[in-house]
Amino acid sequence: MIRATAPELRITAEQLRSVLAGPPEAAAPWLELAAGHGSAQAQTALGQFLLAGHGVPQDEERAVYWFRRAARADHPMAFNMLGRCYELGTGVKADPMMATYWYRLAAQTGLDWGMYNYATSLMLGRGVESDRAQAFHWFGKAAAMGHAKSINIVGGFHEDGWEVPADREAAFDCYRRAAEAGDFRGQFNYARLLMEQQRLDEALPWLHECVRTATPAFIGKVRDFLRRADDERLRAYLAGLNL
Repeated sequence: MIRATAPELRITAEQLRSVLAGPPEAAAPWLELAAGHGSAQAQTALGQFLLAGHGVPQDEERAVYWFRRAARADHPMAFNMLGRCYELGTGVKADPMMATYWYRLAAQTGLDWGMYNYATSLMLGRGVESDRAQAFHWFGKAAAMGHAKSINIVGGFHEDGWEVPADREAAFDCYRRAAEAGDFRGQFNYARLLMEQQRLDEALPWLHECVRTATPAFIGKVRDFLRRADDERLRAYLAGLNL
């Protein structure tokens, strides 16, 4: 654990990783000190701690304060987190236009999460005019960086023929890569296409991985999908999962 002294407050990424690897209650005072001395990295991390109540009492408005401080130093993740706060109304009044503004800045810095969130705003027309072509562009840029959720969505574009010719092989490859990268939606989509190919033995482990980390809402969709399945083995699998 690094002890923050004045010469150490010019924090490096390696130092920050070391601090964050320790207990949150020990990391939080270090982040407070480094944030107060102007480290944008520490300011952003402290804001995230405050949002989650991680090692400190939860304080959404104070989190936004630190994200703004870091954003003034052009910190990419601070841009992205401000977008998230405006999207959800966390510590500020919800404002989809402001959310998209901050996501766009984050995307333009090359941050994969910023690209994903900005692309989502473009696809949904959230705070900006809907532009599926531009959404595909930004999802593609994030996917090229290995961003699992973006890889899965690019797979959806290929499967449905949005902005590109429908290509099930390309979709299958995207879903496989998203699944292997840990995205639960990618794991479900990969399993679904494996089932279409009658490769149930390969599909079932991916379904298991999906329900292990998926949100309750998505697990409900998986349950409904399995209930409609014609294959008795899938219904038996559903019963075994006790969803």
